[in-house]
Amino acid sequence: MKKDYKLIKLLGLLTVLMIGSISYSNAQTIKGIVHELESSQRIRSVTVKNLRTNQEVDTDQEGQFQLDGKINDYLEFKSPGYQTDTAFYYEEAIVRVYLIREDNTIVINEVLVTRLTDSRLNVEIEKAKREGQAIDVSQQQGGFRLSPSRLFGKKGKHARSNLDLLLLERENRMIDRKFTNQLIASLTPLTETEIPLFRELHRPTLDFIQKASPQDLQLYIIDAYKKYKEDN
Repeated sequence: MKKDYKLIKLLGLLTVLMIGSISYSNAQTIKGIVHELESSQRIRSVTVKNLRTNQEVDTDQEGQFQLDGKINDYLEFKSPGYQTDTAFYYEEAIVRVYLIREDNTIVINEVLVTRLTDSRLNVEIEKAKREGQAIDVSQQQGGFRLSPSRLFGKKGKHARSNLDLLLLERENRMIDRKFTNQLIASLTPLTETEIPLFRELHRPTLDFIQKASPQDLQLYIIDAYKKYKEDN
């Protein structure tokens, strides 16, 4: 009887420890820095809100913030003079958010496109689609309408060029949601400084990522690492 009591007590203690460790593993502190998009200057007094918990903090003098959260949380960023934006926290790393000034038209390039949050990226994609669309199909206005200014004009060409860049960036982000630094580090001896180059050289296709099982992706990374080692 005494042994049974001790066993029940031990099992209870183990259960408490397991629950505590699960809670601890789920609890995280999200850390980040907020910048102005084009100048990269850090912005102070930006209100950062976790939309799941409604917790709010303000960035400090260096544009830095930290608040409680976990993977898959959405963060909202508000500051007078800047467009409100949201960012998806999907990887354990320092969040870097770049805000756009109000009434500011940005010129997209390869550097700036990587700094856009996912929500801002989608906004810019829709904008580029509208500005680059040379043919409009409308039943209300008599079927096809061709816009020569959009087809041959500088603005239309620039918008279509932007669209290609924006769509490629969105595709790469969808791939990198699963092709993560953590997964690569767990399967290869690559260092933190080597992983970005490996990801760039051996990023799989979106079609593969959407169809592959976790085991398929693991095998892909192991095979890609063998090729990476041979080439370097």
